[in-house]
Amino acid sequence: MADVERGNQSDVTKFILRGFRIFYPFQIAPFVLVLLMYLTTMAGNTLIIVTILADRGLHTPMYFFLGNLSFLDIWYTSNIVPKMLQGFLAEKGVAISFSGCVTQLYIFGSQAATESFLLTVMAYDRYLAICNPLRYTVLMNARGCVKLASCSWLGGFLFNPVIMAWIYRLRFCGPNEIDHFFCDFMPLVKLSCSDTHLITLAAFLLSATATLIPFLLTLISYAFIITAIVKNPSSTGRRKAFSTCTSHLTVVSTFYGALAIVYVVPTANSAVNLNKTFSLLYSLVTPLLNPLIYSLRNKDVNDALRTMAARLMDFLRK
Repeated sequence: MADVERGNQSDVTKFILRGFRIFYPFQIAPFVLVLLMYLTTMAGNTLIIVTILADRGLHTPMYFFLGNLSFLDIWYTSNIVPKMLQGFLAEKGVAISFSGCVTQLYIFGSQAATESFLLTVMAYDRYLAICNPLRYTVLMNARGCVKLASCSWLGGFLFNPVIMAWIYRLRFCGPNEIDHFFCDFMPLVKLSCSDTHLITLAAFLLSATATLIPFLLTLISYAFIITAIVKNPSSTGRRKAFSTCTSHLTVVSTFYGALAIVYVVPTANSAVNLNKTFSLLYSLVTPLLNPLIYSLRNKDVNDALRTMAARLMDFLRK
């Protein structure tokens, strides 16, 4: 009833997510693969959060922000993957209400913006640690860390309400099939029979602000970091500084690289399936890789994981 009375007098009250129809009738294999990736993502990011909370040696600004990133990735993936999994098993697509579709789009866009802000904050943290080590503990105190993380979350979720309200005012006359595995902005707006030029421009400007500016700030931070590292006369100091930044640089490259690939791909019908495949990069693959990158390339996290494993084995032996 809420969809019928939402005020835009649309004929469409629900949509069908078409998902990956190219896999039929062999959908079980991709279903199992995506399910395993989802469960691994949940387990890996949960393990990172538990490890950071349990090990006092990881109670530092860098790992505080990493814990926020892992929590975000759990939520990020859980917003998209369940409907995707349903789509593999539903030959005619998965139904989603208008309100449910807009909500999924809002959460997705807000989470993408929040991750962009968090990655920038993490780059700023590394900049202070390497370029201003004497002031680091003063500038990155507990209150400062909470403020930066809170601003990242609030900023991300306050970015999209205007666009979502605008979508509610659009008219959808049919068809109602979204050629994607989740409610992304362009596939949804293309179904509207209203004039969508202004909302498309507004969404583009907001998206550019939420991603391009943080990306440029991250690049500037690393420009200063690399300059400081190169000027360091100690080879040991240079290696240590590079090692603290490698994991974050890899995550930044994966996240922004995935977004760039998806939104540079042409929107012609022949490229739709390719675009959906690339969308898996930032919706599933990136959250899956983040805990692996930080655990495999980070000595502190590896040591903490080994300590936790040893304690668990001792507990089980008792």
